Amino acid sequence: MVPPAKKFINNPNDVVTEFIEGLVETYPGLQYLDGLPEIKVVLRADVSAANYDKVAVISGGGSGHEPAQAGYVGEGMLTAAVCGDVFASPPVDSILAGIRAVTGPKGCLLIVTNYTGDRLNFGLAAEQAKTEGFQVETVIVGDDCALPPPRGIAGRRGLAGTILVHKVAGAAAAAGLSLAEVAAEAKHASEMVGTMGVALSVCTLPGQLASDRLGPEKMELGLGVHGEPGAAVVDIQPVEVVVSHVLQQILSPETNYVPITRGNSVVLMVNGLGGSPLMELLIAAGKAVPKLQLEFGLAVDRVYTGSFMTSLDMAGFSISIMKANQSILERLDASTKAPSWPVGTDGNRPPAKIPVPLPFQATKSQESPSRPQELSQQGQILEAAIEAAATVVIKLKDSLNEWDGKVGDGDCGSTMCRGATAILEDMKNYYPLNDAAETVSELGSSIRRVMGGTSGIIYNLLCKAAYAELKANGQPETTPKHWSDALKSAISAVSKYGGATAGYRTMLDALIPASKILEEKLSVGEDPITAFVLSAEAATSGAESTIHMQAQAGRSSYVSAEILASIPDPGAMAAAAWYSAATRAVKEKSQGL
Repeated sequence: MVPPAKKFINNPNDVVTEFIEGLVETYPGLQYLDGLPEIKVVLRADVSAANYDKVAVISGGGSGHEPAQAGYVGEGMLTAAVCGDVFASPPVDSILAGIRAVTGPKGCLLIVTNYTGDRLNFGLAAEQAKTEGFQVETVIVGDDCALPPPRGIAGRRGLAGTILVHKVAGAAAAAGLSLAEVAAEAKHASEMVGTMGVALSVCTLPGQLASDRLGPEKMELGLGVHGEPGAAVVDIQPVEVVVSHVLQQILSPETNYVPITRGNSVVLMVNGLGGSPLMELLIAAGKAVPKLQLEFGLAVDRVYTGSFMTSLDMAGFSISIMKANQSILERLDASTKAPSWPVGTDGNRPPAKIPVPLPFQATKSQESPSRPQELSQQGQILEAAIEAAATVVIKLKDSLNEWDGKVGDGDCGSTMCRGATAILEDMKNYYPLNDAAETVSELGSSIRRVMGGTSGIIYNLLCKAAYAELKANGQPETTPKHWSDALKSAISAVSKYGGATAGYRTMLDALIPASKILEEKLSVGEDPITAFVLSAEAATSGAESTIHMQAQAGRSSYVSAEILASIPDPGAMAAAAWYSAATRAVKEKSQGL
């Protein structure tokens, strides 16, 4: 058996927390909130919400792209960065903790890369922060120029051009501008920049096997920073040819991704993706500058070359081109203490960590629900269903990762497994299994605590909406009709906030058929167990049908139809698996009581 890729790490699950600890030891101008591992927020050591009189600029996202985003925390750039697990969006609680820690009366700007999980998590955090009295504005950055105009709701991906937006926004905030003015400058900068990446290898996640998707003589054009497939796999070409292709793609008048024409001034960023030496990046920069000047008639006013937003150990680089005017150049030239721009330090070393601001509670309080000493018949059935559902998800971990590695970022199984493992552990102590509504709420809490990325927030939304529906019934016994209504409400919530519906190649393609069949069979008086069994069959059929669907949401929407045609949607397969396992457990347990 092929061993995992070699890396200088300890436990693969601890890489983000240990990287943060090393970061603040290296740069004394930075701190982190004392909420690890759940809350992973890096912030300026000289800023607190109580005394900050400027607009706070906050960004974040999945880890594995270092130095982005934590390396850009410092005076003149970001005020805080919220770190998710590797390639997984940070959860809402972490984002809220970051907002509370650094946002003063002038408010905060959230700079968000255009990925579904980031949009959802930062969006919900922003709405919650507003209810707490904070002024919050959000700018979404989608600077990818590699793929044709995207289908569905996904949009262009956020890439290394985001770092230039950080610099513009951070300088504007440092100059004392209002929140509206800082947001306007950041939005304008985001609309002026385009990026495209190329790679010789696919990145390898900590603890996982190296991908063999690219052969020894192949390179990939336009792949994403999470390793998701790009526009094309081609034979390796000289870097001069590659640079010409990338520049042509970014500046193409046909796509008009960036409003750059002959005679304009531009900023060039050549960004290493993690595995290419600086020598190669400088060669690419040296070829790009004269091509921009001679072939495209552009004035190259600034050149930045280095590793600004990486993809773990991926061998490759991206090129970003930003249309520049005097205002943008002044923002880029403004002083900053962000360590990865890079800058020096003043030598003062405050404490490495500070407390997480209330109301976050990292552990369960004494008032939290607890497991009943004796389970009712309903409680026993619910326990069996949850145990069966979580167990099957854990068993499917490798298959889900394998499918997701071909159509996404390869961590669907690992993410789902973390949630399922937490559920089994928490059920021993915390789940009030005799109360169906409260148990569903606790399921959501377990998921929210450990599952990052889009999957985590979607399942948390499922649980929250189902809980609200079950709680509204106000009856001591939860009937099959109540469960059917709860499933329907949960699906509606996910569709409302995530944007997907039937046929988008998501987990809803399993749950929507299941809900429809369950509602239909119960309404005509079908035996409840039979209704659930038939709905589970519908869930499985719906999940399997995703192999024929064109993705319109999530990272799969960037993958070619040819690849999708051979792989079912991992999220849908996972949903069908746990739904079916729970149904079987309900049937067996009901017959045995």
